[in-house]
Amino acid sequence: MTQDQHNDTPLTPTPAAAPAEAPAAAAESPAAEDPRVKLEAEVTRLKNELLYAKAETENVRRRLEQQAEDRGKYAVGNFAKDMLSVADNLRRALDAAPPTAREGNDVANTLCTGVELTERELLATLERFGIKLIAAQGSRFDPNFHQAMMEMEDPSQPEGTVAMVMQQGYTIQDRLLRPALVAIAKGGPKLPLGDQVDTSV
Repeated sequence: MTQDQHNDTPLTPTPAAAPAEAPAAAAESPAAEDPRVKLEAEVTRLKNELLYAKAETENVRRRLEQQAEDRGKYAVGNFAKDMLSVADNLRRALDAAPPTAREGNDVANTLCTGVELTERELLATLERFGIKLIAAQGSRFDPNFHQAMMEMEDPSQPEGTVAMVMQQGYTIQDRLLRPALVAIAKGGPKLPLGDQVDTSV
């Protein structure tokens, strides 16, 4: 073979084109590992954690404030329950003295007047601490404030109302301190359908 023939022979391409894809991969690699991207992601994560921590701190602060407020409101609850027995005894003493016993008897009248004044003063003192008497007599039976002990025939009152209070009930602030023990009227006019209550005891 001559030199000319050798020069005219076509050359077969060799598989050297594969590395051409490497620059593309190399071009993507710096972007994926760009420090700015990592820093932005880290900043976003830290911001979210900060917002969550602030929200949690605010919730804890509010809970502590509510607990402190409740302690102030209801701290006298146990003491008040003990004082209610004193109010009960004063009321029993007055109920035990019929009105006729006070007529023409200055001693009995003076004694009953003194007990009434003591009862009023005690109730006023309790009320200053947020402890109030539940007005039950003649009202519609409410299981949230009344405890039904019995039913009694009383055609003069609508069925399902409180016909008699056996023991006074009290609230402290917006909570029940002690339910009123009551007897529920039956045999009287029916309450409207929407106002009927469960009077089972």
